[in-house]
Amino acid sequence: MELSIYTGGYVIADTVQNFMNVYYATHMNYLASDLLKKGLSPEQINKAVTIAIKVANTSGIEAHKHFLPVYSGLREGIIQDCKLSHLGYGLVLLNADPSATVVSEFQVDVLKSFIK
Repeated sequence: MELSIYTGGYVIADTVQNFMNVYYATHMNYLASDLLKKGLSPEQINKAVTIAIKVANTSGIEAHKHFLPVYSGLREGIIQDCKLSHLGYGLVLLNADPSATVVSEFQVDVLKSFIK
């Protein structure tokens, strides 16, 4: 017989944080893997997500509200992915390799709206 670990009670702070994480995840409508279809390689996406999270943390943005590590199933199998909020997706595109058309167009569009 194996021993199971039983916790007799809930820690309210953990329960509230779990609820908030689910709430934040409902506002993350993008997947980093979506950028594969737009011409970025897995390495480029991984690098852009890493930099975007560093930018969020440096800027005082709570990264857990905009980036959530998940696993996604693709034809190639299961991959490590990241759910992104609108802000998170934008930060990834701003920090991705500009040789991809979607990235360079996004960066120019952001700059044009900033200049207006």
